[in-house]
Amino acid sequence: MSDRNPLPLTTSAETAGVPESPLTGSQPTDMIYGLEARPALQETLAAALQHVLAAFVNIIAPALVVGNSIGLEANDISFLISMSLFISGIATFIQIHRIGPIGSGLLSIQGTSFAFVGTIVTVGTAAIESGRSPTQTLAYLLTICLLGSFIEIILSQFIKPLKKVMTPLVSGIVVVLIGLVLIRVAVTAMAGGPGSQEAGTFASLENLGVSLLVLTVIVVLNCTGSNLLRMSAILIGLVVGYLVALPLGMLNFEGIGQLSFVTVPIPFRYGFDFGFAGFIPLAFLYVITTIESIGDLTATSMLVGEPIEGEIYLRRVKGGILGDGVNSLIAACFNTFPNTTFSQNNGVIQLTGVGSRYVGYFIAGILVLLGVFPIVGGLFQAMPQPVLGGATLLMFSSVVASGIKILHGVNLSQRNTLILIVSLGLGMGVSFVPEILENTPYLINSVFSSGIATGGIAALILNIVVPGSRE
Repeated sequence: MSDRNPLPLTTSAETAGVPESPLTGSQPTDMIYGLEARPALQETLAAALQHVLAAFVNIIAPALVVGNSIGLEANDISFLISMSLFISGIATFIQIHRIGPIGSGLLSIQGTSFAFVGTIVTVGTAAIESGRSPTQTLAYLLTICLLGSFIEIILSQFIKPLKKVMTPLVSGIVVVLIGLVLIRVAVTAMAGGPGSQEAGTFASLENLGVSLLVLTVIVVLNCTGSNLLRMSAILIGLVVGYLVALPLGMLNFEGIGQLSFVTVPIPFRYGFDFGFAGFIPLAFLYVITTIESIGDLTATSMLVGEPIEGEIYLRRVKGGILGDGVNSLIAACFNTFPNTTFSQNNGVIQLTGVGSRYVGYFIAGILVLLGVFPIVGGLFQAMPQPVLGGATLLMFSSVVASGIKILHGVNLSQRNTLILIVSLGLGMGVSFVPEILENTPYLINSVFSSGIATGGIAALILNIVVPGSRE
């Protein structure tokens, strides 16, 4: 493992203070293994496992959060977890290997995107309240995600004009809103989740104690000097919480005995069910994740010494965004949620000094294997809500921090500050007081019931119409 100081994850060679090659725009790099290198098997496996540890919980958490929020049965949640891991492996292979124009050809790990979770929960909860069953609601959500993936596929061909409208100001506002909306979901889980409200155990000392223990373990491990412990802190925290919850009788293993030995991926297992009102807020998020992926792919290119401007760079970014869209389409077909490029794996590249895409084939293989065996999903499905809540509180709060970092690079002029406060006010206002929309037409109510959609659309419109330079 390299003990180098990490490079800043900027999207410009100038801001990173790194001179460009005048011909290619390539960056000097201190990678131990570059993009096309083939490390020895032992080193390859070590690097691959660190990537899997860094991404694992983020891949499965959306399935757990959404599944619990819409009341899915244990075996359905376990199946969602298995498909999340399986498709992340397939998507990672596509992104790394590059199939025709699809994929970046970089060490870009794909996983289920947190950006969609808050809005999916909001749309799904509304669907349940309108009379759909949990599995009908899942079909509704997956159909919307499937159709929405075509937005990102189309946007991949318009990278330059898109960046002029979806500026860091808009992206930063949306990312902050995503994190803030999700924090409510995490805190509810810490107290025991929706099910405990009916059982009368909501916010019991037992629930709060376990969730705070998980939170404490993760914080302590993040304060250590060990890079490996820091990268696997969330997973270790969940395991500790799991073990503590076991003697307290908080785990439910009823469905595990009914799981098959191997999960067989079944396309469109839950069928189709489309609703235009739920489509609009989710469609908007495909635009946001497109912009985020451009930044992630640029950072990866810079880390491994590839160009960060010019034709090679543009082809990589277009292929990467197209890969995100195609992979999200495949994910919806195989019953899981949109995939995107994971930024946290850039940190692993920095720490290990290994930027070889050859390692990515092993990462993809490990993820596929984890997804094929349903016992993995079953064990995590049995996890008590307070254990998951303690971990996701930090994960969702880190999303807020990411949004703040984006906004930190924006000149908060009077114009930009006005856009910021109006967008955050409207977005959080709808989240805190959803009743404000109860007398509006059904379509408006459904579209703007998500604080993320409300604040994000407001930011986008204001950034276009308010006079002044866009940032």
